[in-house]
Amino acid sequence: MHADLDYFYAQCEENANPNIRGKPVVVCVYSGRTEESGAVSTSNYPARKYGVRAGVPIVRAKKLLESLPDAVFLPMNRSYYEEVSERVMDTLRTSADNFEQVSIDEAFLDVTSRVGSNFDAAREIAIEIKKQIYAQEHITCSIGVGPNKVLAKIASDQAKPDGLTIVKPGEAEQFLSSLPVGRIPGVGKKSEERLTQLNVSTIAELSALSPTLLTEIFGKGLGTYLYRASRGEDDEPVKEREQPTQFSRIATLKQNTRDLQQILPLLQELVTSVAAKLKEAGITGKSVAIIAILTDLSIHSKSKMIESSTSEARVIENAAKQLLEEYLKQNPDAKLRRVGVKVSTLTKQTGQTDISKFLKA
Repeated sequence: MHADLDYFYAQCEENANPNIRGKPVVVCVYSGRTEESGAVSTSNYPARKYGVRAGVPIVRAKKLLESLPDAVFLPMNRSYYEEVSERVMDTLRTSADNFEQVSIDEAFLDVTSRVGSNFDAAREIAIEIKKQIYAQEHITCSIGVGPNKVLAKIASDQAKPDGLTIVKPGEAEQFLSSLPVGRIPGVGKKSEERLTQLNVSTIAELSALSPTLLTEIFGKGLGTYLYRASRGEDDEPVKEREQPTQFSRIATLKQNTRDLQQILPLLQELVTSVAAKLKEAGITGKSVAIIAILTDLSIHSKSKMIESSTSEARVIENAAKQLLEEYLKQNPDAKLRRVGVKVSTLTKQTGQTDISKFLKA
């Protein structure tokens, strides 16, 4: 999956000030030289209808919107956007087997272990993700689902805003054929101009070119990428770009419930998965949390620090069970739709730590 938060900065500003929702909203990077010098960072869709997009000079954007007295121009509030992004990325991360944040408003999720080759099940996960993010942050996102990263990325841009596009194996050629070459990630203005000189404007036309010609014109790296991407081919894995700050899993219960005995088997399954990921990465954690998503899609969590950093499923499960029991007791009306477990405060294991280390001197 590729999840892309729609017109993210402008959506954040609409949430901070609901009175501007529905008006053309333009978030700007002011240079400080003059009152209007600088460029547009992002804009909402009412502003985009008039040609106001990222990179447009602020002076030009104001001219494009001069007939709309209610247009709103705002300076970037990066720290606010980062706070919202961090919460959204945490939500996305709990829904993935492997997670890769690409930018403040984009991420890839690999859900293969959860759904196998069932794209209908992947659709349900995507729908749940969209509901969760909107309930939690009042932010819409567009999600593309495909058999690889390049197809998922292109698909996420297909039905913006608030879109969901699924490209199943075998559908790539049909999906890509009529799209402009500029929809391929990494194809910038210069590459597009060079392809235009070759009478190539669609992805289908690009796919008809030989790999030899493409490598001659664009070099081996980009040429090979263009050849494969035009066919919907990509084998780059989804992987965390930095050392993760947490390991988590979340899943939907068979039915909404607050019955501990109905919740525990799924919680145990999630703990086993998280513990396996920790061991695979050679990481231990000291903080355990449970995540409870209720029937109204509100998200709640409860955490505790355990005695010593661990990757042992038994220890994590005991802590998670205790937290869940406490949460249900403290919230007698809570009925759970989904449940999750999270391990954080991580430590990378750097080598052998048992007593045999000291007996080999």
